[in-house]
Amino acid sequence: MWALLSLAIGSFGIGMTEFVVMGLLPDIAQDLLPDLWAQNPEHAIAQAGWLISLYALGVVIGAPTIAGSVARFPRHRVMIGLAVALTAFNALTLIMPTFGLVAASRLLAGLPHGAYFGIGALVAADVLGPGKRAKGVAFVLTGLTIANVVGVPLGTFLGQQAGWRAAFAVVTAIFALATVAIAFFVPAHPGEPGRTLRAELSVFRVGQVWAALGMGAIGFGGFFAVYSYIAPLVTEIAGSPEWAVPIVLVVMGLGMTVGNLVGGHLADVDLKRTLLIGLTALAAVLALLAVTAPWVIALAFFVFATGFVSAALSPAIQTRLMDVAGDNQSIAAALNHSALNIGNSVGAFLGGTVIAVGWGFVAPAWVGVALALGGLAIAVGSFAFERRAAAVPVPA
Repeated sequence: MWALLSLAIGSFGIGMTEFVVMGLLPDIAQDLLPDLWAQNPEHAIAQAGWLISLYALGVVIGAPTIAGSVARFPRHRVMIGLAVALTAFNALTLIMPTFGLVAASRLLAGLPHGAYFGIGALVAADVLGPGKRAKGVAFVLTGLTIANVVGVPLGTFLGQQAGWRAAFAVVTAIFALATVAIAFFVPAHPGEPGRTLRAELSVFRVGQVWAALGMGAIGFGGFFAVYSYIAPLVTEIAGSPEWAVPIVLVVMGLGMTVGNLVGGHLADVDLKRTLLIGLTALAAVLALLAVTAPWVIALAFFVFATGFVSAALSPAIQTRLMDVAGDNQSIAAALNHSALNIGNSVGAFLGGTVIAVGWGFVAPAWVGVALALGGLAIAVGSFAFERRAAAVPVPA
């Protein structure tokens, strides 16, 4: 249990570093882009959204390359190294003085993200035993979802009161704690000595892997299109004061925490149905959020629902990737986070684009509906192809 808790501390830090930016976008834009902020705050917020996209790009790059490169090494040592890297790169975000350098630090901070979750999920799955892989994935993700209940709202409030860098001082301290805890409590866990990066990268020859990545990258992009711009949605559309933003983030985090636990169970029971119903529900709740956004109570309700549905999908997508990846488990477990962060990058970019062209702060929710439906279409096509392939008789 202490080993899993140690891993969850790191995932808590990852959840905080990834999502706290979203609640602090206006503060970051005002501090790092003062001239643009003075001319056009909407454009400044949209440009600050690049920090979200760059972090996501780091995850996309780092997840397959790092996970594939370290598959042969003992996993407990790999986890220590990843925690050290997360500590160092988030410290850079804390101290870098300009927007360009902060942007570079966010790219670096994203690199270890996917490998940390992927390899940590393999350790957790082994601990919990056969038939509970999705629950193992969900356990490691629990730190991330709890971060959205506690860490992100408190970090947002701290950043609003003491400057956005204060939030990253807390993040850096959390990763330092995780490094020490992993070193002490995660037992020796062998890697796969025969695995090489080239062998791991052969997973990209599997068509169903690409389909599973598409479900995450496109479908989950709908969640990030809204979450990335939650602060102006609360203050500008619902007309609530700035202090309401952390409260709405708590609501989102509660939805994600419950959804993650429920999703892990549902994915073990019926993986395909969980994915199909989940993506359909995500499109529906995002549409309802867009319609009801001017009323803060309704906005909070559908923010909760969005968090619930999206988090329920995450362990299902990761388990699907592990199911179709064959022997390439290390890279498959990490690739889920590449997919989700492609969704992060795409959602944040498209959400920022529709804001920048003047369509308003509700427009990202409609972008989210379209992306969720795109993910659903990929899931339907993937499962239909799988059924047809299974029906073809194998030559004697």
